Amino acid sequence: MTNNRKITTYSGLHVDPLHPKPGDFRIGDIAHALSLICRGNGHVKSFFSVGQHCIYCAREAEARGLSARVVLMALLHDASECYISDLPSPLKEGMVCYETIETRLLKTLFTDFLGSYPTEAEWNEVRKIDKAYLWYDMHELLEPMEGEKPDLHVIPDYTVRPFKEVEEEYLQIFRDWYPLIQPDTFAGIEILTL
Repeated sequence: MTNNRKITTYSGLHVDPLHPKPGDFRIGDIAHALSLICRGNGHVKSFFSVGQHCIYCAREAEARGLSARVVLMALLHDASECYISDLPSPLKEGMVCYETIETRLLKTLFTDFLGSYPTEAEWNEVRKIDKAYLWYDMHELLEPMEGEKPDLHVIPDYTVRPFKEVEEEYLQIFRDWYPLIQPDTFAGIEILTL
């Protein structure tokens, strides 16, 4: 019986996002897709990719002196959006099914790339960074935000960038940090650049 729920990724892999398996993910697919997906479901003043957002999150984790695992978590924290897209937060909060699918995807993805699912402390670090950048994203890309501007070491630049440039920077961050946590498997990771 054929599984018609599989999607075809940029590299040609066929992935069932409802039932992900170890080995289903390629960092090149993730970097490519996230460089082309717009923040805020496109409800922004100008294009700013999820890939750019993830790059800033990883750079901020690095600037805060967090572990290599947390830097890579920050880079990968929105990777599920490559496979199931994203939903605006108010809608996502009311859709338990979506959160279940997203968690299953992230558990498989993090285990593939990090060796295990993040601890609660690691997740909390990434959530703090993600939330701070959400404030900046909303303020710059949608409307002025009220309240105090969050402190960040790496202030985002909202200049529209070519997607290939974003894709390559995403991959470079991965290349720089992955060997620090998975040195024995780095040579086996497929880094797609077409």
